[in-house]
Amino acid sequence: MEITDFAKAQGHWILAKMGKRVLRPGGKELTKKLVSELHIQHDDDLVEFAPGLGYTANLALHHAPHSYIGVDADEDAVRELKNRIKGRNTKFQIGNAAETHLPDESKDKVFGEAMLTMHADHRKSDIIKEARRIQKKGGLYAIHELGLVDVDDTLKSEIQKELALAIKVNARPLTEEEWGALLEKEGFKVNKVYTNGMFLLEYRCILEDEGFFRTLKIGFNIITHPKALKRILGMKKIFRKYQRHMNAIVIISEKI
Repeated sequence: MEITDFAKAQGHWILAKMGKRVLRPGGKELTKKLVSELHIQHDDDLVEFAPGLGYTANLALHHAPHSYIGVDADEDAVRELKNRIKGRNTKFQIGNAAETHLPDESKDKVFGEAMLTMHADHRKSDIIKEARRIQKKGGLYAIHELGLVDVDDTLKSEIQKELALAIKVNARPLTEEEWGALLEKEGFKVNKVYTNGMFLLEYRCILEDEGFFRTLKIGFNIITHPKALKRILGMKKIFRKYQRHMNAIVIISEKI
């Protein structure tokens, strides 16, 4: 994605521009856990909401499902994914996760990462409803999102406001209980929950997610782009400020 103004660009696209491939709040560890817990079979029809750079898509396609569709609202992302990831019954399309136009009860497993967090609660519900609509009964819906821990309403509001200012996205993370309640309200049963710390911009996490040489490349890119460096340091400051009250969460749920 081309960035013309680093001061206004969304945080995840700045990180991607600097070379970071793993952009999920729980890093590679929780993304691999999500894919593993979906137990993807050769006859499964999959849908991913907001595949972004395609890291999770590649993991899922490694299991050779019957079909895969990635739905993303970003035209640049879809164009790049079409060029980079090809395969039998593999498709990327421009679309809204709350209105995919896919057939009712046609998919076995639906998943999305770091995208529900970026929406107001009523929009979260719209997207979850759409996941349920396109799923077969008993199908799995997996999410990997930003969570909150030990917060009252005042602190929750404060974190949401400062996050939105730092990453230039209207981020609305929820507690584990709130994420679960949202899924259950829309007709899903929570099967499993996994959490870890939110260390996306900490050196040790970048090294684990990206490897030594790519970490060096990312560091070089950031240092040589002062405007990107300023934004990334601003995001890291907020992440560290609220580190005790933020986490990453994966929930595996089942349509009932």
